[in-house]
Amino acid sequence: MAQEITVLDGYTLNPGDISWEPFSALGELTVYDRTPDGLVLERAAGIEYLLTNKTILTGDILRRLNDLRYVGSLATGYDTVDLEVARERGVVVTNIPTYGTDSVAQHATALMLEFARGVGIHDRAVHEGEWSRSEDFCFVKQPMVELTGKTLGLIGLGRIGLAFARIASAMGMRVVAHDLYWPDAEKLEGLTIEQSTIDEVFEQADVISLHCPLTPETQHLVNAQRLALAKANALLINTSRGPLVDNAALATALVDGRIAGAALDVLDVEPPPEDNPLLTAPNCLITPHIAWYAAEARQRLMQIGADNLAAFLDGKPVNVVNP
Repeated sequence: MAQEITVLDGYTLNPGDISWEPFSALGELTVYDRTPDGLVLERAAGIEYLLTNKTILTGDILRRLNDLRYVGSLATGYDTVDLEVARERGVVVTNIPTYGTDSVAQHATALMLEFARGVGIHDRAVHEGEWSRSEDFCFVKQPMVELTGKTLGLIGLGRIGLAFARIASAMGMRVVAHDLYWPDAEKLEGLTIEQSTIDEVFEQADVISLHCPLTPETQHLVNAQRLALAKANALLINTSRGPLVDNAALATALVDGRIAGAALDVLDVEPPPEDNPLLTAPNCLITPHIAWYAAEARQRLMQIGADNLAAFLDGKPVNVVNP
């Protein structure tokens, strides 16, 4: 009898442009685009192998899924699953740790370049007729700067932080960084990165980019006190986790001109409520949690997720987050 595999919320990973074949090759696959809270138990009942991206599997739900053996998170984060209850019930939970390195680093670069050069705002102005009406052969809508010689400050030097550092170094930027676990020379691959404290990063950097996990210690890492240390021309980039940033404090800093701008791919609540102050703050560019979304990255995620399940079925689980 073929294994029954159910995906509770497949649309985010695959809206139809890549193949589910890596999973369908392992068993009888059922994919739901989305699963409302009220249908989670019904759709998961009797299933041994369950896959989720953002659909929440609470302890109460896990206790009622008597056949469940395996939960695969189709993301790096796994806070949607009650790990303690899963462990108690002998349910193995895995995640996807490394699929989006280049996609996220390149998105952070795009956000940085948008503030440096204003490609989007100038494109819109041209299409709205401003160039056609201009008395001069060119016009500018915002200050424009070269990144060569500017300082990039990184909070976190994991795979994504290092990939962004390589891009910035190739553009002639100085790189300073803070990480509790400084990478060895082999991982640095000849990069020149100055080791700093978090406060020193905020004090020195023209561009501050977050690439660290969300923990109790890093929640609101970016707060009013740290923003007060930053240069007035500084840009804050967050492609990591929304709650790393105190949204209200950042909005106030932008309104007051304490920093020059923010470029965010993540917010503390997603989708954001309409009263999130960053939605109306000046010089705040927000993209809807898509840094990871390159088709190549999603295909890697799909394959790694299937490899995780195949390893579990073979009795040799990998990427387990609740050992």
